[in-house]
Amino acid sequence: MTTNDEYVPSASEWVRDQVEKVTEAGSTDAVDIMGLKVVLLTMRGAKSGKIRKVPLMRVERDGVYVAVASQGGAPKNPVWYYNLKADPNITLQDGEVTKDYVAREIDGAEYDEWWPLAVAAYPPYEEYKAKTTRKMPFFVLEPVA
Repeated sequence: MTTNDEYVPSASEWVRDQVEKVTEAGSTDAVDIMGLKVVLLTMRGAKSGKIRKVPLMRVERDGVYVAVASQGGAPKNPVWYYNLKADPNITLQDGEVTKDYVAREIDGAEYDEWWPLAVAAYPPYEEYKAKTTRKMPFFVLEPVA
């Protein structure tokens, strides 16, 4: 991912605020959601082609992360879901460390394996699951060698 492209802040005020705090501090430790850790994903917008950033819950195992497209249990996927579908090459910041990753949507047994880890990282995912008829998409974020 090129770093000289234009960054367009989110239309969501809380997302903009969290991204600004992470940027100013140089670490995702500067923010949390309900006292729980987040990571910051940087991706290319599917329609605009411009750089987008979103804080997500930190769901990690052995250096591999999962991005949960929960949208709070809303009936539609979050916009960033479509960004990852269009261009799976992202950067992820965890604490002060930023690395390149490739996002891959998962399902089946792999999804079932990550579900309890996602709920352990952020228990409200169980509530979100009950609120929506859609299956919340998961992306495994694998580090680029």
